[in-house]
Amino acid sequence: MQEINTFLFDLDGTLVDSVPDLATALNKMLSDYQLPTYDEYVIRHWVGNGARVLVERGLSGDTKINHNRKQLEVDTALDKFLFYYRTLETKSTVLYEGVHDTLHALKNRGFRLALITNKPSEFIEPILSSFSLSAVFSLTIGGDSLPEKKPSPLPLLNACEQLNVSPSQCVMVGDSKNDILAAKAANIKSIGLTYGYNYGESIATYQPDWVFDSFSEILASLS
Repeated sequence: MQEINTFLFDLDGTLVDSVPDLATALNKMLSDYQLPTYDEYVIRHWVGNGARVLVERGLSGDTKINHNRKQLEVDTALDKFLFYYRTLETKSTVLYEGVHDTLHALKNRGFRLALITNKPSEFIEPILSSFSLSAVFSLTIGGDSLPEKKPSPLPLLNACEQLNVSPSQCVMVGDSKNDILAAKAANIKSIGLTYGYNYGESIATYQPDWVFDSFSEILASLS
């Protein structure tokens, strides 16, 4: 990692475990439609492609989306889900072990940090501020900030442009195939974390440059 001066981080499943709140909001929405609700364990495998896809999977009751619903129906369901998610104020979202100290240590060592998530941008700051992490990031990009989100390379390349760094100076840190595929498409090195949400698949399958079991290993790799 000698050339690296910038770290790009995913949020859900990488920095925080937000599934408890996402599952609660999704099940409240499904209950409004008198549809089946699902265990947190099941919903955990539906997270990672943004709020709209999560809602479509909930309505379908499966990772594979049933596309027989009209766009307006999905839009209305999404609005309901987002309403419930806002009311929860991330009360059950937790920071993964080692994240707070590692991010602050990286910042103190002069690395630039950016956050690139598929989560709607309105939810980024409340989560970061609740864990005293807002100040460590030079840039945040949400799933609705640009025309495309991960696994498209666009958010990563946009971050490089805004931070005035080259892809070769960056590393993407994430827990899902979307992070690794986006990094590869952008010619950016990647760190795959094994503990997050990757649809039940091993993150190593997507061949990130490094595979770590804990967040703190990022610092150790720089020694």
